[in-house]
Amino acid sequence: METKVCPRQHFSGIGGQAVLEGVMMKNGSRYAVAVRKEDGSIVIKEDNFKGFLSGTPVRKIPIVRGFFVLIDSLSLGLKVTDYSASMFDEEESAEGDSTKEKLINGAILAVSFAIAIALFILLPYGAANFLSAKLGSKSLLVLIEGILRLAVFLTYITAISAMEDIRRLYQYHGAEHKCINCLESGLPLTVENARKSTRLHKRCGSSFTMFVMLVSIILFFFIRTDSHVTRILLRILLIPVISGISYEIIQLAGKTDNPLIRAISAPGLWMQMMTTKEPDDDMIKVGMASVEAVFDWKDYLVREFGYSPESLGASPS
Repeated sequence: METKVCPRQHFSGIGGQAVLEGVMMKNGSRYAVAVRKEDGSIVIKEDNFKGFLSGTPVRKIPIVRGFFVLIDSLSLGLKVTDYSASMFDEEESAEGDSTKEKLINGAILAVSFAIAIALFILLPYGAANFLSAKLGSKSLLVLIEGILRLAVFLTYITAISAMEDIRRLYQYHGAEHKCINCLESGLPLTVENARKSTRLHKRCGSSFTMFVMLVSIILFFFIRTDSHVTRILLRILLIPVISGISYEIIQLAGKTDNPLIRAISAPGLWMQMMTTKEPDDDMIKVGMASVEAVFDWKDYLVREFGYSPESLGASPS
């Protein structure tokens, strides 16, 4: 049963993602990847990540900054996923050519975008256009398209969930959320406290995806043109705008806990019931190791909640 998020939950600023047999946590420009190897040991890699146009004024512009954050997340995600996979592939464990690696990751990113556009834009639009024509109502096009896009995504999530590696990835995803929720609820970072914390978090990428779908339905509703080519081009060209708006919403959701924000966040949290699973204690320990590599959680508890873990006799392990 899910533990409810503490009402006094505070924003920590840390975030992350699950990787193969591990967790990546990021705090500002600093990130750490913790991976549990086959021998049971935990390997941690710490590094800095500078995003596209990092430090420039454009990164502070609302909505605009959201698209850059999306690009950065995808880029860093590929990097840390590749690192975690190398822990289980002796041929790739040695440091490779950085230029070659960047080219490969860039190609993977481009192909991923192409597949995403085909699967989540072209397919739903084509099917929705066919159905709306049969129903004789163009006004239903955007609504049907949005429903179909959500159906395609949920089908995709359900299909890959049948894979054992993906199920374990979802467990590590749950461990990532539990560690962050534990701290943001004002609890010392221990296995016991993390285990009791919820595996759902309002700033999750799954919630971001849900916001993207909802924002696109609203935005496309006000765009009217008879040209199919123009409609499709606008759907692609407006990706930065949609992702930017969704980013601002999810940031607000992570810092606010009023009834309206909770209602808006609900669909994303429901989706996380599919993309996260309950982790075991060893997975939680991996998440904790990643947090501790980039985040002084003891200082955070003093600053945000006014007490030190030592005052409660808490131990981080």
